[in-house]
Amino acid sequence: MTAEMISMIYAYTAVGVGVILAAAGLGSAIGWGLICAKTLEGIARQPEMRPALMTNMFIFAGLMESFPFIILAFAMWFLFANPFVGALQSALGAAGV
Repeated sequence: MTAEMISMIYAYTAVGVGVILAAAGLGSAIGWGLICAKTLEGIARQPEMRPALMTNMFIFAGLMESFPFIILAFAMWFLFANPFVGALQSALGAAGV
């Protein structure tokens, strides 16, 4: 029973990590699209502001790009140092199973 429960936790964690990484990739792509679209819109309205808008675009794009890397770090933590398995083992140990 315990081995089955642990393997179920690993399976559910793998599915959850897949969903988390897909959402991070989608969020990053949408963010890049919005940043570039709004920058081009601003340049079209005021061409003389191009250098300032491009600088701001690259700053905000760098900040936005850190989001998937942070999510990737959490995903790797869930995969390789799965906290749910330890919690299950201590709960089963406390229950005397």
